[in-house]
Amino acid sequence: MKKHYYSVHTKFALAQITSLAWVALSVILSIPWLRELGSKIGFIPALIIIAFVAYIPGYLISFAVVSLLMDRQPKLKTKDVSVPITILIAAFNEEKNIENTLKRIAQQDYSGHIRTLLVDNNSTDRTKEVTRKTAERENLDLTVIEEKTPGKAAALNTGLKLINTKYFITVDADTILHPKAVKNIVSRILQSPEEVCAVAGRVLVRNSRTNLLTRLQEWDYFLGIGAIKSIQGLYQGTLVAQGAFSLYKTDAVKEVGGWPNAIGEDIVLTWKFFENGYKVYHEPRAIAFTEVPEKMKRFSKQRSRWARGMIEGLKSSGPWQHSRFLSQYLTAIDILIPVIDIVYTFVWIPGLVLALFGHYHIVGPYTLLVLPLSFLAAFVMYRSQRESFNELNLTVRKNAAGFILYVLFFQMIVSPVSVFGYFGEFFKTEKIW
Repeated sequence: MKKHYYSVHTKFALAQITSLAWVALSVILSIPWLRELGSKIGFIPALIIIAFVAYIPGYLISFAVVSLLMDRQPKLKTKDVSVPITILIAAFNEEKNIENTLKRIAQQDYSGHIRTLLVDNNSTDRTKEVTRKTAERENLDLTVIEEKTPGKAAALNTGLKLINTKYFITVDADTILHPKAVKNIVSRILQSPEEVCAVAGRVLVRNSRTNLLTRLQEWDYFLGIGAIKSIQGLYQGTLVAQGAFSLYKTDAVKEVGGWPNAIGEDIVLTWKFFENGYKVYHEPRAIAFTEVPEKMKRFSKQRSRWARGMIEGLKSSGPWQHSRFLSQYLTAIDILIPVIDIVYTFVWIPGLVLALFGHYHIVGPYTLLVLPLSFLAAFVMYRSQRESFNELNLTVRKNAAGFILYVLFFQMIVSPVSVFGYFGEFFKTEKIW
């Protein structure tokens, strides 16, 4: 039976129609809630609160669900890839991790030549020594250079000057690659349109069994981040070609001036691509595993840094500067995210506390209607992300408790931390790398 082909813009239109229909239904069902809350605080404040607690999140979730249901990532056609590639690593005090990272590069199922550049950014441990010994033992074509200017962007830009291959890959020093990671990500760029200048790989958690916090992050990377990148990839505008594992066209990175001196250097770089008319794809079959924070303090710093990086991206290259409508739409969503996080932190969470004492003005029976949609979204995300796992003969670890806690409570952790990052950017507090 012949399958019907729907263009990207048709899929986008269908997702919009469905999402707006959901919002219309939500508005109708929430009229009693709006009246009750409006009698307490006024109609306009009540409408704003319900909009950012229910209407807009419901719209975004339904848009995500419908988009994932329509997403059909094209199969990789190239079986044997032999294009020369450079892998660029910026390292600061990575003595404990760099050996495993380099070993996995040496074990790649890749026919082409791989040259590795490691830029040491003022390490005070044995990073350089371990790097050289590992490269010699694993027979890697590796060059170690030094960059004294602190900051990841400075290190990456120094390495960029020495790259002479058409494509290069960035890998974090604590990230290990699946054996087919390089082949699959290079295959994707080779069969992509000329205007695609970068492909974001898929980053998953390698230390998920450490404690409850890492178990929650396992689901966030596998479901939340992975699904969002799949949706953005469907609409040809993956918003972050993350430095942990992504492929770039060398000339395109040089054209936009390399990485900016920013906390979210990879976000700003990606949005500069959009400003220059490029597209960014995502390849879910190109997988890397990274270490995630095991302590709440480090997790908070990381997520507040990500939130701050998003604001940097909006300030330097907002959607109004992008040349394609779909990338404009996707980046415009990031304008709403800070408002949602602020309302969630200062309204929804206090409303939940009030509900525990019998006051259901903000959180009550009507908000429970969001739970089925949330679990439906999680199921659809799980199904979409598991497909590429099966192709690579990988299995999803059993983590049912982490899954339930992730769906119900993870946002209660992330939103306040993100708000801290937004405020840090607004008040220009010291940037912590």
